[in-house]
Amino acid sequence: MKETFLWVEKYRPKSIHDCVLSKSHKKTFSEFVKNGIPNLLLTGGPGVGKTTVAKAMLDEIGYDYILINGSEESGIDVLRNKMKNFASTMSLEGSRKFIIIDEADYLNPQSTQPALRGMIEEFHKNCGFILTCNFKNRIIDPLHSRCSVVEFSVPKEEKQTLAQDFMKSVKNVLTTENIEHDDRVIAELIMKFFPDWRRCLNELQRYSASGQIDGGILVNLSEKNMKDLILFMKEKDFKSVRKWCVNNLDNDPTRIFRKIYDNLYHYFEGGHSIATSVLILADYQYKSAFVADQEINLLACLTQIMGECKFK
Repeated sequence: MKETFLWVEKYRPKSIHDCVLSKSHKKTFSEFVKNGIPNLLLTGGPGVGKTTVAKAMLDEIGYDYILINGSEESGIDVLRNKMKNFASTMSLEGSRKFIIIDEADYLNPQSTQPALRGMIEEFHKNCGFILTCNFKNRIIDPLHSRCSVVEFSVPKEEKQTLAQDFMKSVKNVLTTENIEHDDRVIAELIMKFFPDWRRCLNELQRYSASGQIDGGILVNLSEKNMKDLILFMKEKDFKSVRKWCVNNLDNDPTRIFRKIYDNLYHYFEGGHSIATSVLILADYQYKSAFVADQEINLLACLTQIMGECKFK
């Protein structure tokens, strides 16, 4: 019987050397490991390795740390209790401790983020902080000024090399798990989600139950994505809908609008809901040609449909 561990955790790199990074990023983080890790703000799209790098640096040195998920533990009570209790005590070895705050851009900018600034100052001698975020403009300036900011961008000239490095890692995982696979399908999947390594590995694990990865995964991914979205909308699960939007920004929003439109009779109940959804889709599809932030426009569209239409 196969183990049920998530591959993204089971095969998470334990050192900077093993992380899939650009040359400049690998050099930067290797120097942090060698010379000391400052307070950091790691910014970039989902799945690019921000949390993996944070953990790898701390694991490599042997620092004691905790991980806080900002999207799930965003209240100020988490700072007052969980983080403060950890930051205020010494490690068993007497070495520096760290708090990783994942998805810190979900922390309330009016209350939690200012309180975090105060905590960074209060415990700076004993505890360091590594914040990760998808959107650095959602982090208040006082936190920016107290952290070294590293953007996880991929230089065009290194895109192919990084994809090849990840391909090697993926093939090692599939071989270890005894999963038959088609290299061409794996390569296409990697380029589809590049540089979201986490999503790629999650999708491969999802479709590995049969013991084989073939061309069928590329068809099933699109259908599964839409089914997930409709389920989240039906359950009025705004947080999951928002995350779905972030994870699917690699798709043209007009294609998402069209996919919903093509399946109106499968998704919605009654003529009124179908008609309403058509008008909403038409409005936001028109706006998508002009808006500066496609994520906000797509999320606004889905939120309005969620609120005004009945699902089957």
